[in-house]
Amino acid sequence: MAMQLGGGDDDLAEVSDINVTPFIDVILVLLIIFMVAAPLATVDVAVDLPVSNAAPQPRPDRPVFLTVRADRSLHLGDEAVERDALPAALERAFDGNRDGRVFLRADAGLPYGELMEVMNALRAAGWLKVALVGLEGAPVSR
Repeated sequence: MAMQLGGGDDDLAEVSDINVTPFIDVILVLLIIFMVAAPLATVDVAVDLPVSNAAPQPRPDRPVFLTVRADRSLHLGDEAVERDALPAALERAFDGNRDGRVFLRADAGLPYGELMEVMNALRAAGWLKVALVGLEGAPVSR
């Protein structure tokens, strides 16, 4: 390759060519790593979200709970509320203060789209501070 064996000199001749074989080996190993890692980086995997283990936040003096039941009915506190009357009921519950936090509780069997409709209704009414309420502790097996 790059070495002379039949020369009469005892001096070795300098080789100015770069040996690319180790470079090709490294590139092939990297190619294999990326080929294996690329399918694992996709996000189209079904997910069962876990229960939150975060430390509970201090509860306000007068929390306002908006509950969405399995039959898609809304309850503000203990009283039933129609969707059209939700902004007015929130105004009464917070005395017109839109900086208050609405604690949103929903039935576990409620479709996700229905929960998003309620959250969109809250946003359209001007209530931007929404806290989702969930169970604390270990997840329930289904």
